[in-house]
Amino acid sequence: MIFLKTDEEVELMRASNILLGKTYAEIAKSIQPGVSTAQLDKIAYEFIMDHGGRPACLGYEGYPATLCTSVNEQVVHGIPSEKQVLKEGDIVSIDSVIELNGWHSDSAYTFPVGEVSEEVMQLLRTTKQALYLGVEQAVTGRRIGDIGAAIQTHCERAGYGVVREFVGHGIGRSMHEEPEVCNYGRRGNGLVLKSGMTLAIEPMITLGKRNILIENDGWTARTIDRKPAAHYELSVCVRNGKADILSTFDYIQEVLGDKFI
Repeated sequence: MIFLKTDEEVELMRASNILLGKTYAEIAKSIQPGVSTAQLDKIAYEFIMDHGGRPACLGYEGYPATLCTSVNEQVVHGIPSEKQVLKEGDIVSIDSVIELNGWHSDSAYTFPVGEVSEEVMQLLRTTKQALYLGVEQAVTGRRIGDIGAAIQTHCERAGYGVVREFVGHGIGRSMHEEPEVCNYGRRGNGLVLKSGMTLAIEPMITLGKRNILIENDGWTARTIDRKPAAHYELSVCVRNGKADILSTFDYIQEVLGDKFI
């Protein structure tokens, strides 16, 4: 079932998303060579709890952490670890969900660690561009396939792979609600979008082939060819004429300055 949100409910979701954006800014301050992904997870957990939120990923279907920290060829659901120490030239995708006052927020951001190759930086820029192209389609009267088509077209034209096994989704009282929001598709196909739908749009794009596998931990997805992957995500509300973006990267930009992508 798809739940259309009232204006008041959308504002509660926005508050949750603002807290998530501020959490990512706290993490951004510590992303550098020599820092473990477990350290980043601890920062996130403490910040969320101190501000009245609940780390919704922690314990979800047995997931053991607050953040998903996916490094380099890891696409999504990388588990934070003291053994995973960031080094110069890495990229790390941070993905998490917060519940605040009964409402969920979901976003993701891929951070460069120090100086990263231009080839990988272009992957990051293209993936983020694709996210916003998808968001532009989240307006009343368009179809769900329009979102995926916009993302797929932009990324495949650049020669990148579009992961099929993981998709975006509805969000609200629950972390995952209907509908699924694929990062591929055909224009004019699928569900008609209605004002008040809240969606998490999240392209996962690979530098090489789109094929992935799941590691032995049962969570971490990585590219089969071990080439890097990028992941950006925003929660949005479908509106007439223009989507209302509930998530924010503004706090990350304040921390990163001219390093912001």
